[in-house]
Formats: sequence, structure tokens, C-alpha cells
Amino acid sequence: MRAVLVPTDIDPVLPDPASRPHGLAGTSMGTGWSARLLLPPGMALDIERDLRAALQQELDEIVAQMSHWDGDSLLSCYNRAPGDTWHALPPQFFAVMDFALRVHEESGGAYDPAAGLLVDLWGFGPHKRYDQAGFYAPAADAVAAALARRRACQPRLDRAGRRLYQPGGALLDLSSVAKGYAVDCLAQRLEALGVRHYLVEAGGELRGAGVKPDGQPWWVELEGVPDADASPVVESVVALHGLAVATSGDYRRYFQHARRRASHTLDPRTGCPIDNGVASVTVLAPTCMAADALSTALTVMGPDAGLPFAERRGLAARFLLRGEDGLREVHSAAWRALLQ
Repeated sequence: MRAVLVPTDIDPVLPDPASRPHGLAGTSMGTGWSARLLLPPGMALDIERDLRAALQQELDEIVAQMSHWDGDSLLSCYNRAPGDTWHALPPQFFAVMDFALRVHEESGGAYDPAAGLLVDLWGFGPHKRYDQAGFYAPAADAVAAALARRRACQPRLDRAGRRLYQPGGALLDLSSVAKGYAVDCLAQRLEALGVRHYLVEAGGELRGAGVKPDGQPWWVELEGVPDADASPVVESVVALHGLAVATSGDYRRYFQHARRRASHTLDPRTGCPIDNGVASVTVLAPTCMAADALSTALTVMGPDAGLPFAERRGLAARFLLRGEDGLREVHSAAWRALLQ
């Protein structure tokens, strides 16, 4: 049995019959990226050189601005900056911070773009990682100290001036939103070049528009939970036609701690990995930035708080919850509205 999700708003315009299918790929942000597209007739670009370079340039710029792993990025420079300083943000960095801080506020702190200290403390940052020799899970007093420091170090965004305040000690980590934004940038660059039918992906997060040469939409199988093979969860596919998709899961990076799974998804309110039974949350949204950040926020919130949050905002979300009998699915109304 398979669940099929189709957007309610369909663009009826088919590609020009003379369009040519093409694929591009590369690496960025520690993962791979790819683009499948229909080239409109007469497109004056050397595909392998010019178009691929244009897409790679988009990703390289995001890394230069927002990478938690690149010590020379603007984000890393902000993290090292002295207290009581303001930092002008380029348009891309500003757009991501603006959205991330809004989700932080709306989620009651379940999502936090300034949780870098906690990320590093639990070994999921670029140094002293959980999968390296000599790593030990932090003690309770270390977690409490990190939470106290986070509460005392609140970055502030001056939206009118497009600048960010460093109070001293605030550590940004935009890993749960920058990759989704990068997918959006790939899509926007293609559209600026006249490409209207495409599927772009980075690290498993995707955005699609238009259709394939045969008129079929870009069908994408939604990510499951690989360590729960015996679960009764229905396989799902979605037509990425004017939609983006992102999944947050507890199975991607984790270690065993006190007989429990210590996931890279941390609850910024407790300072610890989530422990709410959520194996994954998938969100469908018009932009991949929104799907990326909101899937993380809902994972932390769990179904009891996260599902009402999704319902109030009309979010298409699927929770996969761990239980004694395998995985259990919980859907928002907007998700069910897409089911065919």
C-alpha cells in the first residue's frame, strides 16, 4: 500500500516539447546536491560549465556566510565577536536569521538558531565530536551552565537596519535552516535563468516545480526511518509541484547515552537530546527553508504540542512516533488534504 500526496494548486502549463532534460550534481555543506531540469529551447548556456557554476556559486556563498563548520564564515566571525557589538548582515544571512528568530519566538523556544553552545557540548558540532575518541556526554551541571549562558546571551535582530547584536557569548548554529534555504536558492537561480521545470536537492531536502518531459510531476518518495524496518508505516510519495520537503529524524546522528538514544536534535529548553518518542517529522511547504526549520521545531515539540502548532498554521506535517509495536503515524489536517 502506498500513500500519494498531490498539491491542490497545479500549474497546467506543460514544458515546451523542444525542452531538453538534464542533470547536474556537486558537493557542498558536507553533502551532495543535485538538480534535474528541463532546459528551455535556445538557452544560451554551456550547461556543464555555466549552469553548474551558477548553482555552485549559490551554495558557496551560503557556506561563506552561514557555515558553523567554516572558521572563516561570517557566522563564525559573529560567534567569536566581542560583546556589545552590532554586525551588518548580507541579504541572505538576514533572511535566514529573520525567519529563524520568528520560528524561535513562535515555538516558545523549541527551535533556537543560537543553540550552538549546546550543539558543541553534546558533540554534534565541528570539534570534540561524539564519534571521536575521548568524547564524553556532558554532565548535568555542564548542561545547566550552558542553558544559563544561553539565557544571558540573547542575540537581537535589528530588522530595519539589517544587523545582528552580539551580546557576548552567543553562538549561532543555522544547520537546521541554512540547508533548506540553500535549496531555495538553487530553485530561485534556475528560475532567474528561465528554467521553470526542475527538481533540486541538497542532503535529502528537495524542492520541485513544473513537471517532467512526460507531463508527470516530480514524484519523490518520502524519507522513512531506516532503523524501524518492521514498522507498519505506509510508504508515501509526493508530487513536488510547487512544493518543498524536509525531514528531521533522530536516526541520522546519535549515540547511546544512559541506555537511551542521544539524538543530534536537541531541545533548547532542556539542553538535552529529545526524549519524546518522535522518530521523524516531515513537513511539506512552499519553501524548503520553512520545511527545514519547522520540521526541526515540530520534532522538538513532539505531537502533543507540535500537532496543534501545525494545525494553527496550516502546516502539512507527518509525525512518525516510536512505540512498542513499531512506528505510528500522526498527520496534520493540511497533510491529509494532500492525500489522494
